[in-house]
Amino acid sequence: MNPGAKVIREISGRGIAVRGNDIDTDRIIPARYMKELSFESLGQYSFYDQRFDASGKTVEHPFNDPRFQGAAVLLVNKNFGCGSSREHAPQALMRWGIRAIVGESFAEIFAGNCSALGIPTLTVGQEQIRELMKQVEAEPQTLLRIDLESRTLQAGRVKLAFSLADSQAKVLLSGTWDTTATLLEGIAEIQATAKRLPYIKDFPYDSAATR
Repeated sequence: MNPGAKVIREISGRGIAVRGNDIDTDRIIPARYMKELSFESLGQYSFYDQRFDASGKTVEHPFNDPRFQGAAVLLVNKNFGCGSSREHAPQALMRWGIRAIVGESFAEIFAGNCSALGIPTLTVGQEQIRELMKQVEAEPQTLLRIDLESRTLQAGRVKLAFSLADSQAKVLLSGTWDTTATLLEGIAEIQATAKRLPYIKDFPYDSAATR
């Protein structure tokens, strides 16, 4: 297990539903906000063009609804996260507060980018997501409990099974989803190997650059 990352077995939080099929990454975060120097402030731009009109006035959207502020589980429909491969999309959702996404299906690259942030993308059937959305919209305080080991989701009195890619489950449950932390865990070995390599050892080498 990688001590630099956190083992993720359970996630609990209130839900928020964003309805619609084929919601692409440009809708999740418009391209013009990819110019930020870091990911830290991206949360405020989540679904920006759906939350504000051309004059900057707030319009009706779940991410603007006070009832869903602080929600941690995003409920979506089919092919969520399609379009470009920008990692800014899951970064924006995570910075807004999303810790897990439940939907009918996900774009493969988007799901991979979510996994690298420790955000599981869980798939359920069309009828199941419809009922979850209805429940969350009717009762915003409903707590959703996700168990990655048993692959079950509890929402109030309703308990259902979800699908999770084995590759995603493996890294989340082992704490190896943060590849940067995994790499840095072996920094001493990387430095030692670099010094032994003949095509590197005569190259000006600054060990401080790898710290």
